[in-house]
Amino acid sequence: QVQFVESGGGLVQPGGSLSLSCTSPASGNRRTFIPLAWFRQIPGNRRELVAAKSRNAKVYYADFVKGRFTISRVFVDSKDTLILQMNNLEPGDTAVYYCNGDRLHVDSAKYEGDYWGQGTQVTVSS
Repeated sequence: QVQFVESGGGLVQPGGSLSLSCTSPASGNRRTFIPLAWFRQIPGNRRELVAAKSRNAKVYYADFVKGRFTISRVFVDSKDTLILQMNNLEPGDTAVYYCNGDRLHVDSAKYEGDYWGQGTQVTVSS
């Protein structure tokens, strides 16, 4: 089963910062998958798009994170890593954050793909 690998969640106080990372599934030394977006799901709510970076590098931010979160993608050791830098966190940001991506040949303008990570918990509380 294809799955992206997330890391970096945890507990932080309001106003604090966290950085989430998502790495493409291993596929030998070939670049096969690309992480595209971060979603989050608050208990009882639908999963929602937080931020995304398409293959052609266009960036999208949900209104509720503009000015606080930054998305970037780096290519190291034949794998792409999608990073979500979260600053000035609020209790309302508490959720499970999921990485989303697709195979490398995905439409260059798409913000989301067919594959997910297992999720990482972010809790903002004093």
